Amino acid sequence: MKKILFLTILALGIRTNTQAQTTWAEHVAPILYNSCTNCHISGGIAPFSLVGYSKAVANANGIADATQKRRMPPWPANSNYKRYAHERILSVEEIKTLQDWVAQGSKSGDISKAPADPKPNTGAVTVNPNLKLKMPNYSVNTSTDEYRCFVLPTGINVDQFITAIEVVPGNRQIVHHVLVFQDTSQIPVNKDKADPAPGYLAFGGTGSNTSQLIGIYVPGQEPYQFPTGFGARILKNSNIIIQVHYPAGIQNQLDSTKVLIKLNTGSLRPMIITPGINHNNSSLTNGPLYIPADQTKTFYSKTVLNFKLSVFAVGPHMHLVGKSIKAYNVNGKDTIPFVDIPNWDFHWQRTYILRTPTIVEKGSTIWGEAYYDNTAQNPNNPNTPPQAVSLGEGTKDEMMLVYFWLTTYMPGDESMVIDNTALKNISAVIKPEAQSLKLYPNPSSNYIRINDLQSQCRFAIIDLTGKTVFKGDVSTENPLVDISELSNGTYLLQVVTNRGVITTQQIIKQ
Repeated sequence: MKKILFLTILALGIRTNTQAQTTWAEHVAPILYNSCTNCHISGGIAPFSLVGYSKAVANANGIADATQKRRMPPWPANSNYKRYAHERILSVEEIKTLQDWVAQGSKSGDISKAPADPKPNTGAVTVNPNLKLKMPNYSVNTSTDEYRCFVLPTGINVDQFITAIEVVPGNRQIVHHVLVFQDTSQIPVNKDKADPAPGYLAFGGTGSNTSQLIGIYVPGQEPYQFPTGFGARILKNSNIIIQVHYPAGIQNQLDSTKVLIKLNTGSLRPMIITPGINHNNSSLTNGPLYIPADQTKTFYSKTVLNFKLSVFAVGPHMHLVGKSIKAYNVNGKDTIPFVDIPNWDFHWQRTYILRTPTIVEKGSTIWGEAYYDNTAQNPNNPNTPPQAVSLGEGTKDEMMLVYFWLTTYMPGDESMVIDNTALKNISAVIKPEAQSLKLYPNPSSNYIRINDLQSQCRFAIIDLTGKTVFKGDVSTENPLVDISELSNGTYLLQVVTNRGVITTQQIIKQ
């Protein structure tokens, strides 16, 4: 009887182990092909391909590390703050699958069960565009990051509405991202004429204050399709200006990027793209935007709304000294989150489309917070040694903008659905750096000491409803958080390092 029981247990154990085996063909390839190979493919912007088992296994350890730390897929937004439509993130289960695959030896499995290899995306998605605008052929030769603007005349002689816009890179290996503007002035035209090469160099924008952002392209982001009945107005006699980012180290590569636009001459609800968070002195509560050398600084922007609005998407924008940016709406005691980028990277800016329109009330306030690090500890600092940085369009200047895709509210907007796919589970992901954070004493009645800090950090204390009740800075010299004024109870203490690593732990005030 014991022998039979032992054999039964052994058989069950063998079956369980077999079922637990994670393979590339059945488990890993579907994740990579859905979330990674838009960039990691032959001809893509990423430096290597992940199509096929041989290429995936050659990068297995890097895949496990980059996804576990959430460096890849690139999705800078804090998903614990706000969730979006068409998110390019991995779930806890997907990350664990990749970890298990590497831990178990990165087996191929039955190749016949793998999904079909994705094909490089070389064509356009938009069908029958009304405008097909193509930049002149440009040979890219650069040892540094190059931001070049190209002026594309529209030729339209009457105001119309854009209902869809798509950027088609002419060379996907070198086009990192594209900002699309419209402008009716001659400033971009004159700048183009003054540059002997096609287009002209410009970093933060087009160099024209009248340029209006109408689109953003990053690899893997779908063309922006305005909801049915909506459109962005494009003005007669306007030019489209595309600012193309070419990464450093490109030699003798040709690009001929296109913009495809669908137009409607009917009566649509106008959606505008406007910087609801703005670095103008009239909006900044502690402006002007100026960061002295060897200092860090946080700026706050405040915009009181004169209308009830429906917000469909947001797009933050800073330069190289910027480290984090956040936008939210406050209506009385209610706080509505829009976007939080805790570790800003200029190279990965994008549009974040809301799953349903967010309604903001007349009289409520749009708040923005932006943190800048103008010290030698910021690896992206464009100046060595650090120099004072102020507002401007140049490479070494700074900005504080969050663009909002919005329209005047109409009843029923809150019922619109942009994306109803199930949200991926991200709740259990903890970055390795978070495990070393030690709080003492906890519970406490006066102070919480944060031990093992490596640098100056920001902290926030959040109550169990999600409201931030207190925030400030801590450092190795001053690691104490004063909680004496808090009511007794349980809170979350969130710490953000200068690398953008977020740690959240429970504390108890007694």
